[in-house]
Amino acid sequence: MNPTKLYVGNLPYSVTSDQLGQKFAAAGEVVSASVISDKFSGRSRGFGFVEYASEEAAHKAIEMFNNQNFGDGDTARPLVVNIAREPKARDGQGFDRPKPDFHRDH
Repeated sequence: MNPTKLYVGNLPYSVTSDQLGQKFAAAGEVVSASVISDKFSGRSRGFGFVEYASEEAAHKAIEMFNNQNFGDGDTARPLVVNIAREPKARDGQGFDRPKPDFHRDH
């Protein structure tokens, strides 16, 4: 089976990668779990990724956790869980740029 990566959004800012992996292990074998943090401040950006060993476990996790609260008390937030998409090409400055057209006739 190919590993399947899920996007997990609307995470409480206090959640760690370990906590994310432990919670999502209820759906199946977690290959990796990571909460994305800001590279300058180190603060969580409120989303992360969980990779499962099987596609079945990933779909089970979507059913189990999408729109379910994660966190305690005032920090509880409804999660957004879906299959992760491939990242867009960036120009190095954080902007999407169209590819140059090198096949134009001059």
